[in-house]
Amino acid sequence: MPAYAPDSVIIPSSAPHGFLIDMDGVVYRGNQLIPGAERFITDLLDLDLPFFFLTNNSQRTRRDVVTKLHRLGITVEEKHIFTCAMATARFLASQKPGGTAFVIGEGGLLNALHENGYSVVDHDPDYVVIGEGRAVTYEMMERAIRMVLSGAKLIATNLDPTCPTQDGLRPGCGALVAMIETATGRKAFSVGKPSAVMMRAARKELGLDAIRTTMIGDTMETDILGGVQLGYRAILVLSGGTSREDLAAFAYRPDMIVDSIADLSAAELAGLTRSAP
Repeated sequence: MPAYAPDSVIIPSSAPHGFLIDMDGVVYRGNQLIPGAERFITDLLDLDLPFFFLTNNSQRTRRDVVTKLHRLGITVEEKHIFTCAMATARFLASQKPGGTAFVIGEGGLLNALHENGYSVVDHDPDYVVIGEGRAVTYEMMERAIRMVLSGAKLIATNLDPTCPTQDGLRPGCGALVAMIETATGRKAFSVGKPSAVMMRAARKELGLDAIRTTMIGDTMETDILGGVQLGYRAILVLSGGTSREDLAAFAYRPDMIVDSIADLSAAELAGLTRSAP
């Protein structure tokens, strides 16, 4: 589907239409840009359509994500990034302002917590917060388990069982959380996709209503499930971890299925074009 049909004309919309866009598997794979992604994002910027890159990766700060996208040839700003680390920190600040957390995670999560008035501590925390981590030790897990058993609330930035890397999959936040849940008998509260906490907060920050929000993702269990549950238009791209054959396993379906983001037109999805008479 081309970005603009030759005989199309632009018409104003009565209210903004915006986009929540997953990253890995939609915009890039590892360090390789998916063909057509740059054109789609450029169209969003040219048309002044509101959008967030919505990621369940809590490791990177907004600035880190922007730097990666810039190196891939996509010129966006920090205001276009919404991470599960941000959603988690804002949620905790709304629940217990000025609280404390023991954190298993990296810079993106630590930075978000500090920006939202949270102190990171190593004993007697209000919350045990779990994100992705490449330097997790058994000692960290033992401490987290003891803190939860002593009354700290268990929070997960997301429940993704694995994280994709250039070398293949590694255990994700969900795998770490499962260990603590099993050891303590306590269930974690998860903030990342498909949680409404993150997906509704992102929509509201863009100034959108549900019927004018489109979620574009490659994962049925997070991107598409969250979109369906919240009444967003959900578009599945097959450039990531889901194939057409996989759809038979799910009781819900996306509104649209395309091979990649290159098959989408920002203008048409936003209702800005129509065929000329």
